[in-house]
Amino acid sequence: MNERILVADDDSNITDVCRRYLEREGYTVVTAKDGAEAIEQWRNQTPDLIVLDLMMPYKNGLEVCNEIRQTEDVPIVMLTARGEEQDRLMGLTMGADDYLTKPFSPRELVLRVKAIMRRMRTVQVSTANDSSHTISYEGLTINFVKREVEIDGKLIELTVTEFEMLYLLASHPGQVFSRSQMLSKIWDLSYEGDTTTVTVHIRRLREKIEQNASDPKYIKTVWGIGYKFAGGSS
Repeated sequence: MNERILVADDDSNITDVCRRYLEREGYTVVTAKDGAEAIEQWRNQTPDLIVLDLMMPYKNGLEVCNEIRQTEDVPIVMLTARGEEQDRLMGLTMGADDYLTKPFSPRELVLRVKAIMRRMRTVQVSTANDSSHTISYEGLTINFVKREVEIDGKLIELTVTEFEMLYLLASHPGQVFSRSQMLSKIWDLSYEGDTTTVTVHIRRLREKIEQNASDPKYIKTVWGIGYKFAGGSS
């Protein structure tokens, strides 16, 4: 498998358990005991996914997430201690792809990690078979092979989850997806989170691709149901 996971948490028991369970699944695991070390490990080890505790010394998880998101879209799973909605929303707003609330089952963490990594591999394999697989609609161009999105020729940086959301909607123009359907299709497991997760990611995606996020051209809200992509390919 050779995929590298960085687990950052100031509780050595948590990092040890996560390491054991993830290595059992074939992942290479590196750990960090605080935010500063997490940044160092991210830069030196170039992990394929990061498990990041919210509350850590020197730099908390939000600061680490924000710094990483300045330059990279590596998937991030945030660990929150209290389970309060504000903690979850803050992590997602900063760019986390998923979250787990402590205490959590290490088996659940493995499922979340495997689901994200499987999504990445699936898109890479399916789109590699079609080098012309792009969608263009009114200034928006999505290149599924390169996993790139452009607005009027300008490259837009999206996280893995943001790209997957756009991929799902744009691949089915005009089809309405409920928030629950999007949770199931994108997170690819029996997801116990609430649909606020989808709402936050859609908001972040709109802020990046829409000229006016409050009056979106591409991703339309179908009130009381969910979302749809406005038009077909051209």
